[in-house]
Amino acid sequence: MTRGRYREFYQCDIDIAGQYDPMIPDAECVKIVSEILTDLELGDFTIKVNHRQLLDGMFAVCGVPEEKFRSICSAVDKLDKVPWEEVKAEMVGEKGLEPSVADKIGEYVKLKGGMELVDSLTADEALSRNKSAKAALEDMKLLLQYVDLFDIKDKVSFDLSLARGLDYYTGVIYEAILTGEQPDLGKAAKGEPVGVGSVAGGGRYDNLVGIFDPRKERFLVSV
Repeated sequence: MTRGRYREFYQCDIDIAGQYDPMIPDAECVKIVSEILTDLELGDFTIKVNHRQLLDGMFAVCGVPEEKFRSICSAVDKLDKVPWEEVKAEMVGEKGLEPSVADKIGEYVKLKGGMELVDSLTADEALSRNKSAKAALEDMKLLLQYVDLFDIKDKVSFDLSLARGLDYYTGVIYEAILTGEQPDLGKAAKGEPVGVGSVAGGGRYDNLVGIFDPRKERFLVSV
């Protein structure tokens, strides 16, 4: 075995497929994650959200060649496990990115917040001129409006470091992390708490379902 995981794990999946008004299924999936984690009483958690088209737009305005978008996205996806310095070293040393370009990416991926971040990025002249980023920010604004209506705003963070390295995502992506310290089975007897980290993830992938029904424009949002 040269790729993949060396361990087995169980997974519960929720999908919404069909045609709906913009961002309603995406927001509903985020709401479902919040409800499940709340009911399970696992402690404090945050649901990080981002948009793959925003990442592409961000890479473009930073000067990343289009053919490197996916490999750079894969590097950004490691930010929840390793510090920015290591991610930058991979971008430059392994993926051939110019250090100045990596530094520009670093300025963006450190940003997180809520509607105020959407407004700030919308006012960014470079991003506002990029068609992909502009459309993504409109989606994020609508998504966060629904999040507010669902009364889960305090559980959701718009986080530009979230990348989710799978290539098939085309829109909103999200990942839930436990932010409180949880007991690890191996250390519970010693009373040494450790962080669990990510417990759920998903996103929108418009093109995958179209493979099975090319006559209609459909999408799939998954948790």
